[in-house]
Amino acid sequence: MLDLGEIREKIDGIDKQLVSLFEERMALCHSVAEYKISTGKKVLDTERENAKLAAITKMVQNPENVHAINDLFSQIMANSRKMQYRLLEENGQTLREPYEAVNEVDKTNCKVVYQGVPGAYSYIAMKRYFGENVENFHVPTWRDAMEAVKMGKADYAVLPIENSTAGIVAGVYDLLQEYNNYIIAETYIKVEHALLGLPGTDLDKVTTVYSHPQGLMQCEGFLEQHKDWNQISQANTAQSAQKVLLEKNPSHVAIASEEAAQVYGLEVLKHKINDLDNNTTRFVIVTNTRKFVKNAKKMSIVFETANEAGTLYNLLSHIIYNGLNMNKIESRPIEGREWEFRFFVDFEGNIDDPRVINALRGIEEESKKIKLLGNY
Repeated sequence: MLDLGEIREKIDGIDKQLVSLFEERMALCHSVAEYKISTGKKVLDTERENAKLAAITKMVQNPENVHAINDLFSQIMANSRKMQYRLLEENGQTLREPYEAVNEVDKTNCKVVYQGVPGAYSYIAMKRYFGENVENFHVPTWRDAMEAVKMGKADYAVLPIENSTAGIVAGVYDLLQEYNNYIIAETYIKVEHALLGLPGTDLDKVTTVYSHPQGLMQCEGFLEQHKDWNQISQANTAQSAQKVLLEKNPSHVAIASEEAAQVYGLEVLKHKINDLDNNTTRFVIVTNTRKFVKNAKKMSIVFETANEAGTLYNLLSHIIYNGLNMNKIESRPIEGREWEFRFFVDFEGNIDDPRVINALRGIEEESKKIKLLGNY
């Protein structure tokens, strides 16, 4: 029986041969890439790869190794494709659509749309990002905001996309893939709920509290102290404040932002009543042109993949192979197609970075559909 040192020495010898053979194989794949460049033949040939894997599987003598060998050669062929995609880009055979590079977002000569009413957190995000004096208007729904940008009625829309405690805003994700609008920036707003009422409101006489369902949920600890209050959900927190003003009923209060109190002339009865202090909402700034800032550091894409084992892993491997850091992945069901999903992915990078170009090229070639949502 060989000792551990001898076993490792033999493994090292085999590994040396494997590296040499792998490099020889990649050199031949380089020649294959040159042929495909000259003829316009697609890199991914699924029929050829499946036939190759079937033939290799038949060569395996120990049945216990079949799965491992299949996985190994799948990865070898995947690395070959990635190298070929890079060569295609280097030879000018790009799939990238044209875009405009800007130094920064024009925050002065623009009109901005947001969903909700003055005092809502989208309103606050708009003011914080674009400034107090930006020309703006509001609409009832996120779709209305996307439509306003699409039709040129607004230059930018401000949309909530995720909350640190409540998770993603699924409806906004769906709209991003549906519309040909693009993310050009993002901003974060800390959610700090306050209890608002008419000036002079007596808390001991309060009977009803209005807020968005999440606002009520996020202030559960405070509301536990007032179990006799009737909790009524509203479309958003600012609308709750507006309702208190319009009703002029001193027994009715709202959970909303302190900015909403300023907008509607209400009194802040209690400050910072939300349960968690680290509650933050991320907002995206959306425009209707393929326009990205030159120093952008984050990519957002959405793609669809076949419902087959390993396909998601293979697509994400293009990000890993090019040394890019993935920040987020979310899945959303595809309407009308049972058990099929779209995947929304954020990763670090700039659209002019060759590594990003290579990753996008590989995903585009091997997915059923891909869309660039923004570089910001």
